[in-house]
Amino acid sequence: MSADMSADEARSSAQALGDSLRATGYLPDPGLSTVAWLALRLHRPLLLEGEPGTGKTALAEALAAATGAPLIRLQCYEGIDASQALYDWDVTRQVLHLRALEATRGDQAIDVAVAERSLFDERFLLARPVLQALRTTPSVLLVDEIDRADDEFEAFLLEVLSTYAVTIPELGTISAAQPPIVVLTSNRTREVHDALKRRCLYHWVEHPGLAREVEILRVRVPEVPQRLAEQVATAAQRLRTIGLLKPPGVAESLDWARSLLELGVRDLDPEVAATTLGVVLKYREDADRVRQDLARLLAG
Repeated sequence: MSADMSADEARSSAQALGDSLRATGYLPDPGLSTVAWLALRLHRPLLLEGEPGTGKTALAEALAAATGAPLIRLQCYEGIDASQALYDWDVTRQVLHLRALEATRGDQAIDVAVAERSLFDERFLLARPVLQALRTTPSVLLVDEIDRADDEFEAFLLEVLSTYAVTIPELGTISAAQPPIVVLTSNRTREVHDALKRRCLYHWVEHPGLAREVEILRVRVPEVPQRLAEQVATAAQRLRTIGLLKPPGVAESLDWARSLLELGVRDLDPEVAATTLGVVLKYREDADRVRQDLARLLAG
């Protein structure tokens, strides 16, 4: 917090960001609103960890919508490397360029040094998400599921996030005029290294409580009746407590509510739930287990 901002003003600003996020349909708790505001204020990356379906990716989308900045997404996966995140060269166009040089030169010899320099021109550069985010001001860079990447990629990302700059040998150093808003997400399939965590602000994203999940359903699916929203949220909350292979997240709750509306359902009973479990559960073992106890899960 800067010296010219009081504690009350800072809290008010964090609340204002929360209100802006709510206006996009994303309902953060006060802790998440505050850490997101601090990330924007301090130009620090925000690392969100939590179970799948808790709204980590959706926060980046909401930040982009609330700030009017484009969302640039980098989906991590096993084996991803720096070139796939940063930049590459369009080899096909480079080859065509060489052929064009040869055709226009005729019998004259090509100046090799000049030809080589022309190959690494800006027009042949393929900017990947990280480079796009550094060159786009402002922007929101979403690094999704960083826990799927390996140690080497983390080290590369840490270097970029420390300086918000990259060096392309053929073109020089490219620095962000304004640091992008960076959101990293992790489902915690493995631990993210401490060095990267120290660079980031951190928040563990919980599944919402019952009242907030009902509110989310009513905001994101305004056509859903109050009673049906309560039934769906209650069932989802209970499903998260019985040790399923993949407990439903808020995304599944929203899909369930939308699907029930499409079917003309206004009351969730065991028969309807049994026929729509494929919307909310994604493993056969989970569905078989839940079908045996639907009446209890939907009771109340």
